[in-house]
Amino acid sequence: MSKKNKRDKGRTGVVYSTNQDYDYDYEGEFEEETLAPSEQNLKVMLDKKSRGGKQVTLVEGFVGTADDLKDLGKMLKSKCGVGGSAKDGEILIQGDFRAKVLEILQSEGYRAKKVGG
Repeated sequence: MSKKNKRDKGRTGVVYSTNQDYDYDYEGEFEEETLAPSEQNLKVMLDKKSRGGKQVTLVEGFVGTADDLKDLGKMLKSKCGVGGSAKDGEILIQGDFRAKVLEILQSEGYRAKKVGG
């Protein structure tokens, strides 16, 4: 097994180039810019599929960087006082907190709506 070189910094493809004007391609270089809260269209719903019957509040539709998504997820989890996760453009809050999450998002300036029953 080979270890990744610390100087590699996620370069892909070319190992060495003699071209003076060559610019390396980096992994994850093109991350989507985070939209302003008023431009976000978030959907708040209750989900219990593939979760062993447990209910989670799901927030979908976030457009932005993974760090901003995690920050929003952390804020929602702390205000609801429960656990959860934030990845792949979705925020999972453990339990049925649709009304509270919707209220928090709207007070923060997000365009959010409740979807589903």
